[in-house]
Amino acid sequence: MKYYSTNGKAPLADLHKAVVKGLAEDRGLYMPQEIKKLPKVFFDNIGDMKFQDIAYNVASAFFGEDVDLDSLMDLVYDTLQFDCPVVKVKDDIYSLELFHGPTLAFKDVGARFMARLLQYFIRQEGSHEQVNVLVATSGDTGSAVANGFLGVEGIHVYVLYPKGKVSPIQECQFTTLGQNITAVEVDGVFDDCQALVKSAFMDNELNQHMKLTSANSINVARFLPQAFYYFNAYARMKQLGLADRLVMCVPSGNFGNICAALFGHEMGLPISRFIAANNANDIFYKYLQTGKYEPKPSIQTLANAMDVGDPSNFARIYDLYGQSHERITSLISGATYSDDQIRETMRQCYKETGYILDPHGACGYQALVDGLKQGEVGVFCETAHPAKFKEKVDEILGIDVEIPERLAAFMRGEKQSVPMTKEFADFKQYLLSQ
Repeated sequence: MKYYSTNGKAPLADLHKAVVKGLAEDRGLYMPQEIKKLPKVFFDNIGDMKFQDIAYNVASAFFGEDVDLDSLMDLVYDTLQFDCPVVKVKDDIYSLELFHGPTLAFKDVGARFMARLLQYFIRQEGSHEQVNVLVATSGDTGSAVANGFLGVEGIHVYVLYPKGKVSPIQECQFTTLGQNITAVEVDGVFDDCQALVKSAFMDNELNQHMKLTSANSINVARFLPQAFYYFNAYARMKQLGLADRLVMCVPSGNFGNICAALFGHEMGLPISRFIAANNANDIFYKYLQTGKYEPKPSIQTLANAMDVGDPSNFARIYDLYGQSHERITSLISGATYSDDQIRETMRQCYKETGYILDPHGACGYQALVDGLKQGEVGVFCETAHPAKFKEKVDEILGIDVEIPERLAAFMRGEKQSVPMTKEFADFKQYLLSQ
């Protein structure tokens, strides 16, 4: 499979290059030249299949030309050592719980899959040169990537995160690990962290000094495996006899997750339509209304992992649908919620159903409450365990959310981080000194 750049000015790449480089030479995002349709028989039988078997079929269509199938099967089964159940919350609204992985967040699958795929290519090369992974995080990406790559030979990870703008538990998950993980605490917002990562990839001196790649959803190996979730959701709803008019609602920040869902749709996944649920960072919502994409500085909100003012994966969605606003809006609608609305949704849902939403899942749930049509069944992504936002959830709901032991273990660790300004010159000098 060959991959092209969304900016259209870079040479075609194979999967190896797309994964190892992360970003194309023209700063565009890599896109597969072909999205293969899965056969009808797969969808006929999907309700009887396990999550791992579903994922292997999807992975084969994406990566089977570039990774031998035995290795790909090992990679998928190693990645998916947990399940993602669908839980009824209310009436025709269901939660797809994506927080059963090692860090209790949906990004665990993409991060672990990418770590193993990158290691596969390193071994193929027989190279002894260290690969350095740069990742910007607004919350869950950092912990998922850090834990997915922890101890992986030949790879060092630098997690860039905005100082004071991730939850304490999220911060513990990537600042207490040590080994091959370095946390870089940036005095800025998520967009500043993302800009530092992108600038590093484009800097010739840095790239001669060290081998760089990204584990953000700009990397095809990070976002594509998230499509597994949506095939699994369809399978579980089909088991319930509720898959005919299925709506998927995705809390959206950098848009890697919904982008993966849309790739799944292009592969034949019969989801009727999608809703992108935003917090107050409503850039995509406004694009849907006006046809104009106008990035702006991100706003800090309760749903911090969605605090993105210039979502990278918009470029992929725009490219996927031929830059057609009409095609995009025919399949995707949007919603946007303030912090006060998120709080009220969390309280109302808990009062009515007993289900504990985290602030991100609250956006997805409310978008279905507001936007589901007669005869439709909706599934929203509950992207992280509410205990990851314990202070906020406890205060809003007046409860004491139990902290799972695997989260508590991170909190007992000692914080290790490197303070950094948002100036690229300072970050570059730091990397050159490594």
